Amino acid sequence: MAKVLVVTSGKGGVGKTTSTAAIGAALAQCGQKVVVVDFDVGLRNLDLVLGAERRVVFDLINVVQGVAKLSQALIRDKRLENLWLLPASQTRDKDALTEEGVGRVIGELRESFDWVICDSPAGIERGATLAMRYADEAVIVTNPEVSSVRDSDRIIGMLDSKTVKAEKGERVTKHILITRFDAARAARGEMLAIDDVLEILATPLLGIIPESQDVLRASNVGCPVVINGPSTTAARAYLEATKRLLGETITMKVPAERKGLMKLLLRRRAA
Repeated sequence: MAKVLVVTSGKGGVGKTTSTAAIGAALAQCGQKVVVVDFDVGLRNLDLVLGAERRVVFDLINVVQGVAKLSQALIRDKRLENLWLLPASQTRDKDALTEEGVGRVIGELRESFDWVICDSPAGIERGATLAMRYADEAVIVTNPEVSSVRDSDRIIGMLDSKTVKAEKGERVTKHILITRFDAARAARGEMLAIDDVLEILATPLLGIIPESQDVLRASNVGCPVVINGPSTTAARAYLEATKRLLGETITMKVPAERKGLMKLLLRRRAA
């Protein structure tokens, strides 16, 4: 039976869908059979990040409502043979999703995959609660900024109260993924330090993804950064985070400040 993992955030624009694609692809690279499910009904983007937007015929709501079979809606990735996508609808709204229908689809996916990764819409409304409803584990994506961290704290509370596991008296295993971290800005006090984020959220850290143009470029060409730029710092950070999900013990590295050419030249002249 698969593990159901929800990738969620309280605030939009923190890199949640990008992280879903990267973690899904990294798990597939590690030999896991993975399906990523887009719950952002009406604003789907996961198909774009995976480069599958022209291959969408049926979607999650079609399957929930019985219009299409699950096998008809699943899209197999062309680069990784054990990675699939179940896209969201672009024309419907979140009210078309039902708890019973989502539960049935998740149940079917559990039987066929090692990992079911639910890409949640941001916020605390219906789409987000349904995305986390059947989760075994959760990755809470946050930027090291006060508003993002505060919203993440709210999401942690929802995971402890609005999931099937919580209602059974069990706990969803939670991880924090800090994205868009810039060591130079953190040193200047322009964003929260890693320790500050962890102190506020009191949740284990899964990984630290540095601010990187490589992530943006990968999304723009429809290819997760772990495939498009496997040697980049961001790709390595996502891969290490994924291996931690799989139970490996890997030392956490805080991305260091990048020293530009001009800074190095000025330092040499000063010396």
